[in-house]
Amino acid sequence: MTTRDTICAVAMIAALFGGTTPILAQEKTFELKLSHWVPPSHPLQKALEEWGASVEKDSGGTIHYKVYPAQQLGKAFDHYDMARDGIADLTYINPGYQPGRFPIIAAGELPFLMSNAKGGSIALDAWYRKYAAKEMKDVKFCLAFVHDPGAIHSVSKKIVVPADIKGMKIRPAQGTIAEMVTMLGGTNVQAAAPEVREVLGKHVADAVTFPWGSVLLFGIDKVTKYHMDVPLYTTTFAFVFNKAKYDQMSAKQKKVIDNHCTSEWAAKIATPWADFEHAGIAKLKAEPGHEVYELTAGQLAEWRKATAPLEAKWAAAAKKAGVDPDLAMKGLRSELVKNKASY
Repeated sequence: MTTRDTICAVAMIAALFGGTTPILAQEKTFELKLSHWVPPSHPLQKALEEWGASVEKDSGGTIHYKVYPAQQLGKAFDHYDMARDGIADLTYINPGYQPGRFPIIAAGELPFLMSNAKGGSIALDAWYRKYAAKEMKDVKFCLAFVHDPGAIHSVSKKIVVPADIKGMKIRPAQGTIAEMVTMLGGTNVQAAAPEVREVLGKHVADAVTFPWGSVLLFGIDKVTKYHMDVPLYTTTFAFVFNKAKYDQMSAKQKKVIDNHCTSEWAAKIATPWADFEHAGIAKLKAEPGHEVYELTAGQLAEWRKATAPLEAKWAAAAKKAGVDPDLAMKGLRSELVKNKASY
């Protein structure tokens, strides 16, 4: 039999069995769009590049990537729907930008819950995997993480006790903090992170809840003066993947994506950012014209008491979403203790 006869025979057999042989099979090549909404100088840019490079390497070069920073493909508030609709293939989302839409993961937003982002990210990711498929059913959930605990940064008024919030206009970091502001008599001003400096500079808002390093990154230090040094809150984030794109991939390629959507990768994504944010505390202390102040034990107790009802509100929303809130919160707190991130 000639070489040509052999090739024809192989092709005929493949046709009879409705497929191709391993020798002839070739994986489709994918070009992934990875989208986020912070500046390219943000630590998240490098983290996404490292994620994409690792995916490309492990896929044998069949999955390529390009990172689109700074809202190039869409507004920060739209990134979940962008992944759902295929405008981007992997997006960075802040679930709290759409209050009420993702009530379960909102547990990670509660005040005075987490002490640090490194252990907190591993804990949140490991815990949320039980609920992600239900709550984020429009996409393929990849991983979840938090930034290092943020605080209140104000323009002209030192905020020490909860009563100081009354009458103020505050840009909240996420939905739960927005509820806190309302509960304490303040008014919320909605603005995505890249817009915060402008709303403060124009006195549309009096203060902002923000992580420390990003205060400098976004130029918010140019329009604020007072900074409350306490781990008030964290913001939950997630990477979500377009389902249609994932479904088009081969089993091998899907495994590569799955291997990059883990708690270990959540820690890899969170760690450089956590270090960056935490370093901002010392930098702001060193800046002229800024006052970074701590709370006394009594003042902290006032804050804890004043914000306690927020957990009950979260529990009611989680229950409405079909989750046992007591069991869910017990699980989250257990993960935080296990990963040395409980506050």
